[in-house]
Amino acid sequence: MGLLSIIRKIKRKEKEMRILMVGLDNSGKTTIVLKINGEDTSVISPTLGFNIKTIQYQKYSLNIWDVGGQKTIRSYWRNYFEQTDGLVWVVDSSDVRRLDDCRAELHNLLKEERLAGSSLLVFANKQDIQGALKPDEIAKVLNLEVMNKDRHWKIVGAAPTPATACSRASTGWSRTSPPASTSSTDLKHPPNSGHFSPYELLFFLVTQP
Repeated sequence: MGLLSIIRKIKRKEKEMRILMVGLDNSGKTTIVLKINGEDTSVISPTLGFNIKTIQYQKYSLNIWDVGGQKTIRSYWRNYFEQTDGLVWVVDSSDVRRLDDCRAELHNLLKEERLAGSSLLVFANKQDIQGALKPDEIAKVLNLEVMNKDRHWKIVGAAPTPATACSRASTGWSRTSPPASTSSTDLKHPPNSGHFSPYELLFFLVTQP
């Protein structure tokens, strides 16, 4: 067992997890964080630095670091890698022109030694926009399959919906990816239900081996 794995197991016992949320600019990272926290999303400005939100779930404190994605500040992402338990990558599924850039940035990020072993959750966001690629299409474009041997990962479609859409969280998103034929414990597929809980996804993300 590596040192990072030992540290993560200790942190789980302490009930505190650090989640890094990144992605290209305008992918919807801040909106997702605010929705999870039940906050107003009517006025959102580009994140030029970072925001930190803490949510409570099953006696765990999940500290979400929402980091800006503008090209000029991506080189500073490395400043936030320390002690990351889970990585959330947010994709604007409708911004087809920048998907190659999105793939390159993601794979460069995953090469970082300090993120080795961190589970990956990909939000294929903005599924409600006409022309947006489906989660399975995003997975192919991002070449996520190459990580099967060395990293737990999951991709889900996301589009903000009213809070009543999810009964087990203060807010929720419609699950837009196809129903999975495998168990919901398979990180490569979303839960087999009409809607998923962001709380459950984030919790599942940071509690992987």
